[in-house]
Amino acid sequence: MICDVHAHYIPQAFSDFMGERFPPRVGQPTRTGIAKHPVSDSPTDIAGRLEWMDAAGVGRQVLSPHRPLYLPDAAEGIRAAQLINDGYADLAHRHPDRISSYVMLPLPHIDAALKEMERGLDQLGCVGVMMHISCLERSVAESEFEPIYAEMNRRGTVLFVHPAVTGICSPFINEYGFRAAVGTSLEDATFVLHMIAKQIPHRYPNIKFIVPHLGGPIPMLLNRLDKQGRRDHPNLAEAPSATARKFYYDTVCYGSKPAFMCAYEAFGADHLVTGSDYPVLQDWEAYAETFAYIGRLGLPQADCDKILHHNAQQLFGFAH
Repeated sequence: MICDVHAHYIPQAFSDFMGERFPPRVGQPTRTGIAKHPVSDSPTDIAGRLEWMDAAGVGRQVLSPHRPLYLPDAAEGIRAAQLINDGYADLAHRHPDRISSYVMLPLPHIDAALKEMERGLDQLGCVGVMMHISCLERSVAESEFEPIYAEMNRRGTVLFVHPAVTGICSPFINEYGFRAAVGTSLEDATFVLHMIAKQIPHRYPNIKFIVPHLGGPIPMLLNRLDKQGRRDHPNLAEAPSATARKFYYDTVCYGSKPAFMCAYEAFGADHLVTGSDYPVLQDWEAYAETFAYIGRLGLPQADCDKILHHNAQQLFGFAH
């Protein structure tokens, strides 16, 4: 059975608390796919989610939010994180064989984030940590976030990262209307680049990183990074491509064979894990198709089986 490492879910209580700070509001869908299956905890949505999982051969989803919940006020940020984590834990406890979740952190409030990580991993049963690629327009590679990486490294946890939908804070992207279509993939790439520059995977080798959307353009740039990138960062302990190949990358690519094959050749079958971006892609394709296309790419059967049925399961320690 498939494990979907990239699936979104928004509890109503969290949505009510965040209001317009976390669009779109639950109950106010803006796209056809989300309207059919709102990102919410209504009984209809949960039943539809499980039906779609069955139809797609997905045994388990690991839940996360599609946008950041980070708030400048510490008390509000803590409340937001607790509401969403409690909502995730509730659904996971009701469907323990089908649903797991990452723990969300009330960044940029480091002490509170460390406490919520402990609560999520030790009390709520979360299977990893989720961070957005930027926090209030600061990269999560910045030095103030080092205690988070140190604790994740101590625990040997999975870290799933996700775009903050900022369009890399660039008018060249946002003013031309490509925040979602292209900006998110550029955010994925900047996360990998910032990790390389700060040598975080090298210094914290026990963290198991998952980067979405096949890493954006990173698979096409490994050779260039090893030349020009290393020239511009002469003190790196390892080649940029070596760091990039330590990450796992989810398979969300809107069914693009060229994109998938580029990542497959760059990172290898062992470092690709199944993701869907549920329910965002359902504007354009059936949930089952998000995984079915992988079986039609002409991969060796052993590699196809690894990607679909083994890599993610092994990463999290799920039965497969």
